Amino acid sequence: MESLKNYVARLIYSRAKLHVGISMICLCASLSLAAQSLSQQDIESTTNKYLSKAISELNEFLLLANNSNYPAQIRQNLTWCVEAMKKRGFETRILYSKDVPHVYAQRQYNAKLPWVLFYLQIDGQLADSANWNQKNPYEATLKRNVNGQWQSISWTQPNGYDPAWRIFARSASDSKGPAMALLSSLDILKELKVTPAFNIKIIMDFQEELRSPLLPQLVTANKDLLQAKMVLIMDDTRHVSNLPTLNFGARGIATIQLKVFGPRNDLHSGQYGNYAPNPVFTLAQLLAGMKDDSGRVLIPHYYDGVDLSEQELAMINEMPGDDNKLNKKLGIARPDQVGHTYEESLQYPSLNIRGISAGSVEDEVRTIIPSQAIVELGLRLVPETDGERMVSLIKNYIADQGFYFVKDSPTEEERDKFNKLISFEYRIGSKPFRTDLNSWAGVWLGKAMDRTFGQGQYVKQRTTGGSQPIESFITTLNIPAVSLRFPNPDNNIHAANENLAIGSFLEGIQICLSELPQKMNWRPTQVLPP
Repeated sequence: MESLKNYVARLIYSRAKLHVGISMICLCASLSLAAQSLSQQDIESTTNKYLSKAISELNEFLLLANNSNYPAQIRQNLTWCVEAMKKRGFETRILYSKDVPHVYAQRQYNAKLPWVLFYLQIDGQLADSANWNQKNPYEATLKRNVNGQWQSISWTQPNGYDPAWRIFARSASDSKGPAMALLSSLDILKELKVTPAFNIKIIMDFQEELRSPLLPQLVTANKDLLQAKMVLIMDDTRHVSNLPTLNFGARGIATIQLKVFGPRNDLHSGQYGNYAPNPVFTLAQLLAGMKDDSGRVLIPHYYDGVDLSEQELAMINEMPGDDNKLNKKLGIARPDQVGHTYEESLQYPSLNIRGISAGSVEDEVRTIIPSQAIVELGLRLVPETDGERMVSLIKNYIADQGFYFVKDSPTEEERDKFNKLISFEYRIGSKPFRTDLNSWAGVWLGKAMDRTFGQGQYVKQRTTGGSQPIESFITTLNIPAVSLRFPNPDNNIHAANENLAIGSFLEGIQICLSELPQKMNWRPTQVLPP
């Protein structure tokens, strides 16, 4: 079978070298109109006119399965992306980090203009069709809500699309929809004969759902090629208020797997109950000591370094949204008390139990004492909390509880000597980042959003709860990063029945149209890497 690397090499073999293509693009760009801002009326009328075509191309893109664990799926999405960028006048390269390809595209409209780098996520989570309310999770289905139930309707709609209708498909929101919004906005600008106010570079990531393990190496190896004034991220969900969102930071992530060992084999609970210790109780006692009843982490020094000023707290807690309504939507009587509000809680590192496994339940339940109990922990990190240090805090806490660490599984000598045996494996994923809301980038983007949506009709969010593989761009290129977020917050990303509201997609195109022609007055900015 042809290797992915050879396939890509064959795909781009016949294309002209990058610098030759760029000079031709510059010549074409000189014939178009100078960069200019579009009015709110211009943006609304053109996006409504173009919406049907944009949805059609998005559906074509969504039809390509995109699980990054399968090279064949990466290959078909890579081919589509290269052709999509070529169709829009961009020159492309395939950049490798080890054997993993990334699509790089650029278009220079004017040699005197600055460059902006866009980050696009192309891969998606596994789509298990058994849990979806449609036959094929990759075949986009249009649905409307009827008495609380989503019902499929025809794509042929002579009177246009209702903003409340939704596109159901894997990666509709995370994140082919955002990628398509950018591409559609470029098409609209071409139709209007309006030139972007900056030159554009695009990097397409096919391993984001694997936490982009090779992206930092790629950025370092291609530092000069990727250099720009800032990076704009076309990924993730808007604020819970359902307003279009500019997001200025993301938490990082670290994961830990713990295995607590009991007897060598599963034992019959009738014969050995009250005699052989059950590792589930041992693990439960360990986990219970990590948090208090209010949900705050009790591990010493866990929140060290996160000191929010009165000004920062005021800004954070002025964000739109009603926590009581959010609690009702989530089905919880009281949230954890790490912060006083939802937004404030996102400013701190979190500690989550992602899953526990021991024995069996429901139809598979058996009367046994399990031989081991496993827990998967997830830590969300902020720029003030280094991942290695946070992992060490947890490991030190476990040691203080009397546990003995084994490498994989305990030896006979360790079983004879220690009664609390545990293995500890961890991984540091995406690092956190934060850009100052009052930086030149924040002011520039805010002006465009004000013009398109009106003051107070969008959100400038200090940080989000999720993670993005962006920190390497910030620290290596020394540039700020901001995420343009528009998918609806109830979009079921990573789960079955992922969806994108038509109105959200429409506003995503409008966000891009507000930013692309906006003249950039850039200057050095405050960037807070970890």
